[in-house]
Amino acid sequence: MKIESVAVFCGSKNGQNPVYARHAAELGKLIAVLGLKLVYGGGNRGLMGVVANAVLANEGKAMGVMPKILVDWEQQHAGLTELAIVPDMHTRKKMMYDMCDAAIVLPGGFGTLDEFFEMITWNQLKIHDKKIYILNSNGFYNSLLSHLKQMQKEGFLYEGVEDRIIICDTPVEIFNKL
Repeated sequence: MKIESVAVFCGSKNGQNPVYARHAAELGKLIAVLGLKLVYGGGNRGLMGVVANAVLANEGKAMGVMPKILVDWEQQHAGLTELAIVPDMHTRKKMMYDMCDAAIVLPGGFGTLDEFFEMITWNQLKIHDKKIYILNSNGFYNSLLSHLKQMQKEGFLYEGVEDRIIICDTPVEIFNKL
């Protein structure tokens, strides 16, 4: 399957470690340079804004999908190639999944995890078969990955974690595996 667009799920905050924003900027630049379209939450704050700004600074295409309730909170990005304002979070996630060929998960909070778990659940249920990449910047997701392996070990998963998730430590590694 040819990859033309990637959904990026990440925080609306930058987090404590500067490597998170550095990796987000590198990822955005690579998305643009490789001629891919970014599909993301539409905000101009945190890692979301860093990724989008890097895509746009490198003459790439960035599509934002934002529910009405978050327009003010996440400070909608005014300079995007496209912006869809949707009624709710469920519509946002579905539209993002439908518009992407693969998903990349960066550090983030509850919303990022919600998007990740819904995407992987839909993948497991064969609602889609899109590749899911985790950018494990500075080991951010080590504890979560350990827990997922525990779920596998205890017999709660239908297949191995590595069958559904591709874990990478750098943005370049993602595109080498894409």
